[in-house]
Amino acid sequence: MNDMELRDRRVVFYENDIQQIEKIMQKFIKLTKAKCVLLVDKDGHMITRVGGEITFDQDTISALVAGSFAATKEMARLLGENEFSALYHQGRSDNIQLSLVGDRTILTVIFNENTTLGMIRLYVAETVRKLQELFIEADKSKNEKKPGVAVTIAKEYNSSAQDKLDSLFDE
Repeated sequence: MNDMELRDRRVVFYENDIQQIEKIMQKFIKLTKAKCVLLVDKDGHMITRVGGEITFDQDTISALVAGSFAATKEMARLLGENEFSALYHQGRSDNIQLSLVGDRTILTVIFNENTTLGMIRLYVAETVRKLQELFIEADKSKNEKKPGVAVTIAKEYNSSAQDKLDSLFDE
């Protein structure tokens, strides 16, 4: 893959885009009473997070979310599907709903008994639609090379997701 292809694949948002993304995610939190919402790229890097206080390592959960989607994509392929667009993990007290947004990001919702899976899924569908529309506009702006401060994932974080996974499974 050449430099131009890599640049085109990179998830790049301007500061204004991040503010709009967070506004959409905050509305989701308010409507659903979820604990927090993360937007993660498919390489395992967290783009942004909204919601209450967290008690987990955000880098690790982001890497695992991406890994989970990668593994599930292979399962989908074996079943003749291109990809599954949503995953749900149920725990005793906390649950995680993962939803693909476009082709490069994953909306990660962490919630507990204060809401229901049905409520989460209802509002996730609308939130994903709004984020996809925003991403289309952001891509158009990126292609127009609009001036502003771009928020990108720094080079030193390119291997951080892989390092986190390696350290988890080496234990």
